[in-house]
Amino acid sequence: MYHHSGNVARAVAGTTTGVLDPKPEGSGNALFFQRCTWCGTAMYHRLLCPVCQGSELRTERSEGIGTVRHSSVLHRNTPAARNVSLVEMAEGFVLRGRVMGPPVGVHSGDRVRLSTAKDPVRGEPVFQLVDEPYGAWT
Repeated sequence: MYHHSGNVARAVAGTTTGVLDPKPEGSGNALFFQRCTWCGTAMYHRLLCPVCQGSELRTERSEGIGTVRHSSVLHRNTPAARNVSLVEMAEGFVLRGRVMGPPVGVHSGDRVRLSTAKDPVRGEPVFQLVDEPYGAWT
């Protein structure tokens, strides 16, 4: 990707292509995000930094650990209810994904770990709960 400033074109560090790429040698999936080289803001699937509007973004790999900030149960366009969650990753960016398990069993504040970087049907990241939900052992 190139940024044109006047008559001079220069390469921009990082692009949104390949943001969800498999790890090398088929060892599972990895989640990639961008970080602004000017202000250090972490973001997911952006062309410009939402803070400083910078276009120089470098791609980094997430550790895959996060916290559910919001979760909703959807009943439309699907034969069964499913959840859609906003997950704040440890690196500081927020993304939309699905948490495995009963849709009503996912709550704000739950810790999650990346399970699959790209769901084959919906194309969104899939997470699993890090801690067993209350009542799982009763």
